[in-house]
Amino acid sequence: MQDLNTIGRLSPGMRPKVSFQGVHKYFPVKGGRTLALDQLDLDLMPAEIVSIVGPTGCGKSTALNLLAGFDEPSEGVIAIDGKAVVAPGSDRGVVFQQPSLFPWLSVLDNVTLGVKCRGVSRQDYEPRARQLLEEVGLNGFERHYPYQLSGGMQQRVQIARALISEPDILLMDEPFGALDYQTRLLMQKLLLRLWAHFKPTILFITHDVGEAVFISDRVIAMTRRPGRVKREVRVTTPKPRDYEFMGSSEFKTLESRQGDVRAGLPAAAEVCRAARSQFALFDDGA
Repeated sequence: MQDLNTIGRLSPGMRPKVSFQGVHKYFPVKGGRTLALDQLDLDLMPAEIVSIVGPTGCGKSTALNLLAGFDEPSEGVIAIDGKAVVAPGSDRGVVFQQPSLFPWLSVLDNVTLGVKCRGVSRQDYEPRARQLLEEVGLNGFERHYPYQLSGGMQQRVQIARALISEPDILLMDEPFGALDYQTRLLMQKLLLRLWAHFKPTILFITHDVGEAVFISDRVIAMTRRPGRVKREVRVTTPKPRDYEFMGSSEFKTLESRQGDVRAGLPAAAEVCRAARSQFALFDDGA
């Protein structure tokens, strides 16, 4: 990665972990091109959780894919620790909306496949893999196969797989969007517990405003295509948070400040009421 020390907008003592600097992204279409991201400027500090919300097609996942190194910006620079991102790397773990597990591999083998391919010795990776599976609540399922797991359990495997390389940055593209409501609540709480343990910087993509406020230090609201930052709100309640936070005045205020960004998205007030009423029934200690 190219050194960008001279480009950074912050002093060395306040350098962000991740920096989007004037990022534009065009995609070719018949007869021309379409602008997906327009002048994205965004910093993520070390161990910060930042969520991006917005309507479909606003460039949320595009921004994540650029940071992952799966694609390149048409203009501008994306930097990690002051160095430009030019390719995927083990410093970034990615969790997709669908688990994308290999059906012929066991849970343990799915988690360890990447580190095996990089030549890490079994004595180094297997104890960590078993520890991660215990952390995500899958102790005892090491030899199960994906078809034997629920959707939430499969996502837990994917999170363990993303964390086994000890990435500094965790990229999560609507990871809980396909799960049922109760499982989604538990996974949000699990994510905060894992963050407290491992302290990665997290970029989280979601359509759910309530989810974004619950897990994040900052919530970035995007406009419709071409995607631009429309609004940024900070969540000051310390992490990790419990479901009772959804009934707090800060949660309600931040939810109301999203304005028309919430159009078509789940209402955070409904999330709040349901979460509090079902907390005792569905909290498995995740």
